Amino acid sequence: MKPSVLFVCVHNAGRSQMAAGFLTALSRGRVEVLSAGSEPKDQINPVAIAAMAEEGIDIAHNVPKILTTEAVKQSDVVITMGCGDACPIFPGKRYEDWKLDDPAGQGIESVRPIRDEIKARIEALLAEILPVEA
Repeated sequence: MKPSVLFVCVHNAGRSQMAAGFLTALSRGRVEVLSAGSEPKDQINPVAIAAMAEEGIDIAHNVPKILTTEAVKQSDVVITMGCGDACPIFPGKRYEDWKLDDPAGQGIESVRPIRDEIKARIEALLAEILPVEA
């Protein structure tokens, strides 16, 4: 069974969407990827879309989603990004809180380093959760 990872931030419009985009692309379908927000916005941050497009990853058609208890239950790993106590905690899940600047209201020059840090963390996560291919 493939591992499932849920990315959660407040608005589900920037960090969690970039993380989901990287994990989807870099895992090549070997990980189930979910993202949600405790107070989702109505659209993805256009600067986050532009920053990801520079990496060849299209998140323009993603839609922010509300965080549900069900999404947390079906995930093996739950990664929060500044959503504080809004994320429900269930025993037996792996939780990580990634301290990342919020790209909301930032220009592309400020969002690129956030994107690059997310990519590095995704690569490290993949190395931990996926078996090494022969």
